[in-house]
Amino acid sequence: MHQKLKLYYNPFSGDKSFRYAVDACIHHFQKAGYETTVFRSMANGDIEANIAKTGKEYDAIVVSGGDGTINIVANAMLKHEVACPLGIIPSGTANDFAAFLRIPAEPEGAAQIIARNNILPIDMGQINGEQFFVNVCGAGLWTNISQQVDLTVKDTLGKLAYYLKGIEQLPNFVPFPVRITNSKQTVDESIYLFIALNSAGTGGFEKIAPFASIHDGLLDFVAIRARPLHEIVVLFFKMLTGSDFLNDINVIHFQDRYIKIEALEQNPLFHETDIDGETGPKLPVEICVRPKAIRIFVP
Repeated sequence: MHQKLKLYYNPFSGDKSFRYAVDACIHHFQKAGYETTVFRSMANGDIEANIAKTGKEYDAIVVSGGDGTINIVANAMLKHEVACPLGIIPSGTANDFAAFLRIPAEPEGAAQIIARNNILPIDMGQINGEQFFVNVCGAGLWTNISQQVDLTVKDTLGKLAYYLKGIEQLPNFVPFPVRITNSKQTVDESIYLFIALNSAGTGGFEKIAPFASIHDGLLDFVAIRARPLHEIVVLFFKMLTGSDFLNDINVIHFQDRYIKIEALEQNPLFHETDIDGETGPKLPVEICVRPKAIRIFVP
């Protein structure tokens, strides 16, 4: 008896080239014994609506897109109690989570990973007891760089594009006082940004938290203290290369299963959080881990 697989893809993700790889991906799924159905996203909310209606009928769900599309599918599966494993074919502008899992960037290679049927339960982050994130929740400067970098510039310059966009943002740095609470302590700090990471990096910065794990029941919290501009330029380079970044005196880092961030004054840069590249709730936010919340096809 054939198993059933549903492939969801966002035709507007990344360079929009995944449509040329759909047939090759289906070939690998069918060879692995999956009767495959394809859903092409055409409007906001249509993926979740379809998963709510049909998700429990399938033995596997696959998503092609960037971190934001993966987030949509994973949230829909958890919200509607769809328990089958999730396969990822990275095709977005930001594919930080897939890169962390060492899923090939080339669609056919990613499809072959799914066909091999090696499945790992992974943790998810959750915000305010509601929305889940696969990779990152953050706020402040640099947290949305991957959305601001022009795709053609990124294709030409690679990581240098993120560096240039980060330098461009530097004059906008405004200190922001927050209260940071974890399961052990509460501290008040003036910061420029914070991120809670499930994996090792975000926005092209792949080595922010090099010891991160997606199955240890913990999130990595990283914040940058408000310091003079010349110190932040050095820190930004460390952030880009991963060289001794977490040991810098201007970096706050800890691992925990619970984090709360409260704004001690208003600042438009921190009005909203960024969740896997999409707009999240305003501060204050409570962030926790949901251990082994979802199963993923991995190499």
